[in-house]
Amino acid sequence: MQIAVTTPTGNVGRHVVATLIRAGIRPRVLSRHPDRLAPEVRDQVDAVPVDQYDADAVAAATEGIDALYWVNPTSGSDDPLADCARATGSVVHAVTANGIGRVVFQSSVGAEKRHGAGEIDGLAHTETALDDLGIDVTHLRCGYFFTNLEPQLDALRAGVLQVILPLDQPMAWVAPRDIAEVATARLLSPAWSGRRVQAVHGPADLTWHQVAAVLTAATGRKISVEQITDDAMRTQLRRAGMSDATVEAVLGMSTGLREDFVPEQLRTIRTTTRPRSRRGPTTISGRS
Repeated sequence: MQIAVTTPTGNVGRHVVATLIRAGIRPRVLSRHPDRLAPEVRDQVDAVPVDQYDADAVAAATEGIDALYWVNPTSGSDDPLADCARATGSVVHAVTANGIGRVVFQSSVGAEKRHGAGEIDGLAHTETALDDLGIDVTHLRCGYFFTNLEPQLDALRAGVLQVILPLDQPMAWVAPRDIAEVATARLLSPAWSGRRVQAVHGPADLTWHQVAAVLTAATGRKISVEQITDDAMRTQLRRAGMSDATVEAVLGMSTGLREDFVPEQLRTIRTTTRPRSRRGPTTISGRS
């Protein structure tokens, strides 16, 4: 079985690659920078340098593939939705050109809205484009990544996280490694076909108040959280160098799910991943 993995050095992709290797698979990994693969992995994979926005290059890199794990790459321009559209064009071209019959796509909770959820709208576009191909496809509707806190290390050191969601609104939080386990199981399992949606909700729904309590316990320092206005967050994001289109795409992922949103799949044993073991206090250093 030939399996290709995109973003193999990413938060999720690196765990997908490692799990496939442990399963006895030699995956083909598509990466703009194969040299960034972990040294112990390089001899266990077939690495192909490729830009996921280059449709012809992606098609060439996936020739002979039976199954594909597709992640839209992180946007590198001032228009994330346009980049999502370009990535969608690449995966559609590759699947069509090579007759790839099985795709596992890393999507997000909120993609079921189809419109009005910022950058998640780009993932919704990829979902519908893959659906139109009539292949076996599973869309992983992932919760909020725990690793999304890593860019906020300065705020954590200062002891205050600022968010635009209500502080008592619970949402699914998930570790990238858990997503990878579900993704790999789907890639290897022969027990499903057609179009499937698989939510990956992590071990529990957490409010921001609860997240602050967890961070306080984990770091040994008091962490609080406060809700700020959308305009205040816009100002912060612009000061960080984001374009107006990127700011709105980022904000929309929260504002679009802030009111009257009910996920297509509610939390069940099928969508809940196992909790990680509890560890002692963690030091917030300069390294993420």
